[in-house]
Amino acid sequence: MKLRIKADSVRLRLTRSEVESIGAGRDVRETTHFAGGHTLEYALEPSTNDHLEAQFEDQRLIVRAPAAVLVEWAAGDTVTVACPTAVGSPSILVEKDFSCLSPRAGDDDEDAFPHPEEGTRTC
Repeated sequence: MKLRIKADSVRLRLTRSEVESIGAGRDVRETTHFAGGHTLEYALEPSTNDHLEAQFEDQRLIVRAPAAVLVEWAAGDTVTVACPTAVGSPSILVEKDFSCLSPRAGDDDEDAFPHPEEGTRTC
């Protein structure tokens, strides 16, 4: 899972196996390690809410989304989770992660979704 934060917006991009996990009702988590033993954990969790919400607790960013919406999203071709965001929460996008059109050193796209424009562009 990739995390992008810019100002008051949070974006999570999930690989195929992560989408499968969240579609089965399981949480998806990642941890980033920093010098000095510090960590940042971020997670996407299915919830009983009818909206997306993000909370920051104990060095953890937790994004919660309606379980039924996640199941439908995981099973379909829709790229972005579509539902309202809780009042007071940053803007949230949860998306399927596509492979890059141009290979970049250090990127691992093995578990990414095929890019919809793959094969239509040349570099």
